Amino acid sequence: MNVVILDAGTLGSDISLTPITGAYDTVVYTSTTSAQIIERIKDFDVIIVNKLKLNEENLMYASPKLICVTATGYDNIDLNYCKKRGIAVCNIVGYSTSSVAQCTAAMVLSLSTHLPAYNQFVRDGSYQKSGLANCLSPAFYELAGKTWGIVGFGNIGKSVAKIAESFGCQIIVHKKTPISDYACVSIDTLCENADIITVHTPLTPHTYHLIGKNQIARMKSNCILVNVSRGNVCDETALTEAILENKIAGIGIDVYSKEPFDSAHPFQKILHKPNVCLTPHMAWGAFEARSRCIEEIAKNIFAFQQGESRNRVDL
Repeated sequence: MNVVILDAGTLGSDISLTPITGAYDTVVYTSTTSAQIIERIKDFDVIIVNKLKLNEENLMYASPKLICVTATGYDNIDLNYCKKRGIAVCNIVGYSTSSVAQCTAAMVLSLSTHLPAYNQFVRDGSYQKSGLANCLSPAFYELAGKTWGIVGFGNIGKSVAKIAESFGCQIIVHKKTPISDYACVSIDTLCENADIITVHTPLTPHTYHLIGKNQIARMKSNCILVNVSRGNVCDETALTEAILENKIAGIGIDVYSKEPFDSAHPFQKILHKPNVCLTPHMAWGAFEARSRCIEEIAKNIFAFQQGESRNRVDL
């Protein structure tokens, strides 16, 4: 089996690819443009990809046996076309749960406690010049007693729930299939009642703009929203308007409809806002998570060779 990795740079330069390159004849590209995909995939049995789109337009020129996505989400792969062609598709699950949950909590804490503002107050010398032993503006509030709404309740959502409970928060959940452990509510009810909303659901036709203008209009003025799932689960234009019009307290966003987003993206209007925390799709990528990612991909390829169905999403 020969293998091509199309966008290894998205996994970081500090991660060893040896679990894959040591076991298979592998060509590694740091990055690949859309125009280069056809030429680079045509002679390989296994395609490993993170963010690039693989569909009929490029796959029709190749005969891969297996596509491995270095992520849990696989909305960049035309699954219907792969099924038609008999191309196996694998994702990886559970590898980044701790990393994403940690970054989710970090965003919530930073936005709710205004840490950047307090840090800047000391950094720019204002604290030293103030003559006061402390500074308590902008005011911040305890998380204890607040309602934390979780949209999507897979491994990451469940991990975030445990963190939220440790802060003393009440948990409400919006998920496809209700459970008995937590109060499961509609998306509108969640938006009406939550002080904190964190988003952890895959992007599907059902979840596209799941949080849109109508849902944002229902949110409390003190609400903090964090999206670490997929950009298009939230209406980015509506979120921008909510921040500009002070309808909600703040947003933390790690994912975007276009990555990286360009000069025309609505978030360009709110980059300067102190209640906006935008990060470059990094929440999944703790060192340990990226190491597990490579190990899981290698296991997926080996299982496929053995005729086993491991992390197959095309079946």
